[in-house]
Amino acid sequence: MKPSRSLLVLLALLLACAIVLGALSALAIKLPASVALLWSGALLALLLVAGVDALWLRRLPSPRLQRTLPGNLPLGRWSEVQLQVHHEFRQPLSIELFDHLPAAMAFEHLPQRIDLQPQAQTQLSYRVRPLARGHFSFASCELLLPSPLGLWRGRRVIALPGQTRVYPDFARIHGAQLLAVDDWLSQLGVRQRQRRGLGLEFHQLRDFRDGDTLKQIDWKATARKRTPIAREYQDERDQQIVFLLDCGRRMRSQDGDLAHFDHALNACLLLSYVALRQGDAVGLATFASEQQRFIAPVKGQAHLSTLLNGVYDLQSTQRPADYSAAINNLLARQRRRALVVLVSNLRDEDDEELLGAVKRLSRQHRVLLVSLREEVLDSLRQTPVHDYESALAYCGSVDYLNARASLHERLAANGVPVLDALPSELGPELVSQYLAWKKAGVL
Repeated sequence: MKPSRSLLVLLALLLACAIVLGALSALAIKLPASVALLWSGALLALLLVAGVDALWLRRLPSPRLQRTLPGNLPLGRWSEVQLQVHHEFRQPLSIELFDHLPAAMAFEHLPQRIDLQPQAQTQLSYRVRPLARGHFSFASCELLLPSPLGLWRGRRVIALPGQTRVYPDFARIHGAQLLAVDDWLSQLGVRQRQRRGLGLEFHQLRDFRDGDTLKQIDWKATARKRTPIAREYQDERDQQIVFLLDCGRRMRSQDGDLAHFDHALNACLLLSYVALRQGDAVGLATFASEQQRFIAPVKGQAHLSTLLNGVYDLQSTQRPADYSAAINNLLARQRRRALVVLVSNLRDEDDEELLGAVKRLSRQHRVLLVSLREEVLDSLRQTPVHDYESALAYCGSVDYLNARASLHERLAANGVPVLDALPSELGPELVSQYLAWKKAGVL
């Protein structure tokens, strides 16, 4: 409880009067005795009224609060939280309200001053933007309640527990269900390439059309129908994709509001959505994490929710990436042939260890190495050189990029494809590569 501005103003006026009376007394200017009695009476009256008002405030019941909190929040996006204030006050009151949020959430429109009308319910809202994924708890809400006479303001902390989960930025993924897949992919900038051959899986028989090849003619059906009948093929379905996601210290680099790890997670979920729509099974495994996770490949669009629930609280660590151990664990768990997408930030020192491990993996699975490239390196390489320090930065970035390019070339020379992409462009690039391989029938 603390004094209000009104009480402080009254005390300041009495203090000013006391100073004036003291100065007049020091100057030997006599004043009627009633003046001093009047000042003392005013001070005692103010203290008495302030004491009664303070007791009245302590006996005043706290309003009842109810928070409407979304059960799921997307990372990095603004969402609305609503609060309802229920009270039984007989007089209008103006209170200040502040909700106690988790530390990893930015907020707007807090604290708020609201006017409570007698016997009425008041509703307010504010916005939050999660800065990290995971499970978060809301503990309490704080009120500044004025006393009936307006001389005090009491601080009330009301327990108001609430919980929510912060997922990767899945809004664009689920929102895309309202669009056709092709339209949605084109909006994301995915480059669909022309199909060079037939799919590997038979779809149906149909009438022969202009542009069909003679290889498509089904001669037995043509003989029965006495008209040309062609076979129609589709991209092979029921394939498996497994993401092998690096959770180590290299993925903690920050580009914009998100770390490389979050960009990689969003890209994996984006490709998961596309692959599940194509009829493939998708799974995920992690390494260099606090607790290694493995989600077995499963088909069906409902599996996307399983993936989201399995990775929403996954965080990057300070551990180094052990590619050999990660690939050995995956080989022990994933027996069926699959497309393994290893997402990491490759460095030139990974040459021997990474190459040997990936060769073992390639004997059983189709492998795609995804290497995230820091955007700051491209910026430094394109920055004009004006002085000695900028020259050092330029040479260092060029040397580092050349070393990465040499590693990628050695991997490609050994038959291991590498996708080198900026974090912000990883999702469309990854989907483009997947669709190109699927249409070419190389998965």
